[in-house]
Amino acid sequence: MNVLQDIQKLAVKKVPVIQPGYTVKIHQKIKEGEKERIQIFEGLVIKINSGYGADKTITVRKNVGGIGVERIFPLYSTNIVKIEVKKKSKVRRSKLYYMRERSGKSARLKETFVSEKELEDSIEELAEEKATEEESETEATATTEETPKEEAETPVEAAEEETKTEEAPKEEAPKEEAEAPAEATEEAPAAEEAEKKE
Repeated sequence: MNVLQDIQKLAVKKVPVIQPGYTVKIHQKIKEGEKERIQIFEGLVIKINSGYGADKTITVRKNVGGIGVERIFPLYSTNIVKIEVKKKSKVRRSKLYYMRERSGKSARLKETFVSEKELEDSIEELAEEKATEEESETEATATTEETPKEEAETPVEAAEEETKTEEAPKEEAPKEEAEAPAEATEEAPAAEEAEKKE
């Protein structure tokens, strides 16, 4: 699973921070035969799916001639040239499905316009956040790699200590055996001398 996530990270590119309630302008490449053009779709973000990395998509809704049109865009697709955040709305939900039933005045949200400078700042902030996330992940992987080595060393050391404790009594045992024959040899001449005297 981690390998797949690493591959997906390669497909991730710089995109402004997008949240439900934002009005976005998406510039998408469209091929018609040999010709290629850019189509712009502007609408309200009503949903951001919880995909990881390159799987992330957004659902954008707009009204065309009184009919609601929704499109799902892959956020990091190569066909998407750029995404512009035009307005930010104050919403209290992550999925704005209630907007489908609303039209006219009831469909209005408290909106604030976004300047180009704010858009650039949001892109930079997102890039910095991703950089810090990658650094923390690399540190986490480095610490996980170091800990098993330490654990691996401890059983080896424990085994060495056990072998030392086993060897120590073996060394003592031969000394006792060596002492015993010496005592026997000392007793043997004493016994021979006693027999001679008799």
